[in-house]
Amino acid sequence: MKTVKHTLVALVEDKPGVLNRIASLLRRRNFNIESIAVGHSEQPGLSRMTMVVGGDDARIEQVRKQLDKVVEVIKIVDITDEEPVARELALIKVKATPSTRGEIIQIVDIFRANIVDVAMDSLIVEVTGDEDKVDSLIELLRGFGIKELARTGRIALTRGGAGPLLVEEAKETKVPRQPLKPPREEAESPPDW
Repeated sequence: MKTVKHTLVALVEDKPGVLNRIASLLRRRNFNIESIAVGHSEQPGLSRMTMVVGGDDARIEQVRKQLDKVVEVIKIVDITDEEPVARELALIKVKATPSTRGEIIQIVDIFRANIVDVAMDSLIVEVTGDEDKVDSLIELLRGFGIKELARTGRIALTRGGAGPLLVEEAKETKVPRQPLKPPREEAESPPDW
């Protein structure tokens, strides 16, 4: 079976420890996380998590189902086959001398990237795009000497209409909103000492 990089997106409760639980589950199943990005979503109290993991379709579906059982995970989908719009951000600190600065600026312009900091001996370049674009720019800048590199990892949305993570919100009433998933039953509560 062919190993493919899959893009999984999840809507999770914005609580401490959620990222750790998900990463631990993937680690226990022996998945290498290529990238993971988490940030607030359009829905208050919920965050959007984008993970890139490698594996065959059956194995990815199995781990997706296991992740869906994590209490704080509201919904998780594999959007790999939906041709998502995927982007990554990278900050690249490049060595720059007066003689190389002009050439670096030309390369940055070709990639429609931005120079966000200038120092006597370096430039910081900000590039946004698909992973191939980011990789290509990094390879070109390696010839000048990369001092530091930071990448966000892939974030992605499906094209058109409502996304697969849309969760219906309760109508605004005076009744408190019900939890999106039932709480986990505790086996036995510890004694109150």
